[in-house]
Amino acid sequence: MATRTDPLTLEVVELIGDVVTRYYEEYDEAAAEHSLTGAQARVLGLLSIEATPMRALARKLKCEPSNVTGIVDRLEARGLVERRPDPADRRVKLAAATDRGAATAAQLRASLKFAREPLGELSAAERTVLRDLLKRMLGGAV
Repeated sequence: MATRTDPLTLEVVELIGDVVTRYYEEYDEAAAEHSLTGAQARVLGLLSIEATPMRALARKLKCEPSNVTGIVDRLEARGLVERRPDPADRRVKLAAATDRGAATAAQLRASLKFAREPLGELSAAERTVLRDLLKRMLGGAV
């Protein structure tokens, strides 16, 4: 694959960086409203979708498992997350959002206006194209 350094490609790369920066800034602000760090809010958001082994969380977040353990410990102390045995392998512990944690994660998602409002101005067809292009950029990974 050829490396592109034409002005349009460079502009797109800058815009993607700007979107990511603004998303994380807003996510951190929303997290702070719930007395969470951005990392805690991201872990809670993931766990509200599905219970996940700690190592898998670390891989997804691209961090050390010990970092995830500390984050889960703090969320567990607040009653937002719990550890459960994995029904498929009882040696493995899954981290999962509690009902209170899932509700907090839903409130966090609902408060993120930056991504939601501009996307709402796009038609369903435009959002589909954008989604498909982003997936293609990521090599089909989600």
